[in-house]
Amino acid sequence: MSEALPVLIGGSIAIDNVKTPEAERRDLLGGSASYAALAASYFTSPAHLVGIVGADFPPEHLEMLARHGVTLEGVERSGRPSFTWTGEYHAGMNERTTRNVAVNVLEDWRVVVPAGVAGAPFVVLANMSPGNQLEMLAQCAAAPRFVLADTMDLWINIARDPLRRVLEQVDLLVVNDSEARELASTTNIVEAGDRLRGMGPRHVVVKLGEFGAVLFGPPGHNHGLFRCGAFPLRRVVDPTGAGDTFLGALAGYLASLGSAAPGFSAIRDAVIRGTVMASFTCEAFSTGRIENLPEADLLRRLEIFREMSCW
Repeated sequence: MSEALPVLIGGSIAIDNVKTPEAERRDLLGGSASYAALAASYFTSPAHLVGIVGADFPPEHLEMLARHGVTLEGVERSGRPSFTWTGEYHAGMNERTTRNVAVNVLEDWRVVVPAGVAGAPFVVLANMSPGNQLEMLAQCAAAPRFVLADTMDLWINIARDPLRRVLEQVDLLVVNDSEARELASTTNIVEAGDRLRGMGPRHVVVKLGEFGAVLFGPPGHNHGLFRCGAFPLRRVVDPTGAGDTFLGALAGYLASLGSAAPGFSAIRDAVIRGTVMASFTCEAFSTGRIENLPEADLLRRLEIFREMSCW
């Protein structure tokens, strides 16, 4: 069996304040890189985290990540307030309203990747500005490496040119369906997947929320397509970070295989792991469910999902 490879994850580390129809919680661990690094740690080690936090950041959040084997050498500490997101979910949990975004330390952040982790063969560009993503890529070893990236509609609208430069250096792009349509300038998801692959990424995953995800790859195996449903949950407590969990678990599983050149079949299997891991995130506020997730629970849910998906 090949030895697992390290993963380098950069992006936002945040304080979240979340309100749902049933409850409200404050000072939660948030941020794209936080969820991704924690999820990746269930599949490979080490997971190197790169980001910035402020003087008000709860130390217990970083302590929890460190207990999971997430290295914090790349986490910068600032005297300014932390990046903070406040949002409210509405009935059904499919729609949310952002009540406040305090950019704070991210306003003029410049990514610094410690030399000791810059050679990680798997690089995850979690959600952050394309400028920051380019800064991170420029400090990473050239090859061999496999680059995964996420983005959001904000960057598609205000930073499309640097985002296109990011895509030229990405092996696997992960976006949600509305972002895929907007970036590819089409309403058809299949056409969007093909167009996004034409921008640079060899593989593209389009997330469909509660309806799963679609993987697009080169023509050939599975006709270059794999459709994965979401794991059905009877109750969703807080879906914040589910997409970032998906990205981190996907990257962590690929790194666990020991090759920086995964093919379509490996990425397909990684999409399944990401889907199942993300389902756990939805079962509690913030990272509450995945902070102490027994391996047996993960393996059992994977088996249930396999049984549900066979025909």
